[in-house]
Amino acid sequence: MSGTLFEKYGGFKTVSRIVMTFYDMVLDDDAVGHVFENTDMAKLVDHQTKFVASLLGGPASFSDERLEQVHAHLGISHSDFDIVAGLLGDALAEHGMEPADIRAVAQTVETKRTLVVARDAA
Repeated sequence: MSGTLFEKYGGFKTVSRIVMTFYDMVLDDDAVGHVFENTDMAKLVDHQTKFVASLLGGPASFSDERLEQVHAHLGISHSDFDIVAGLLGDALAEHGMEPADIRAVAQTVETKRTLVVARDAA
């Protein structure tokens, strides 16, 4: 099958649902939910929908510099990153993504770790 995962799974309509499920999971997580207490969730969901679309090969993308900039002040640890990446995988699975495709997305997410995790994080 040719095409991107974005196309395979239904484009922005599906990605939007995935992101909503993902943030429901994140906000309910005791370890990382507090990070989003003072966050404009509507704005974040919009940005995250575009970001996840880009991870799946869709049209929207963010520069690595921008990704690093928006996370720099958050003090995200490797453990936080692992939790959130795992929750994204869970959300993808909940929306019917095949295990091999989830692994491919996870590999792409992993390439962003150094941009998201605080430089002094243990």
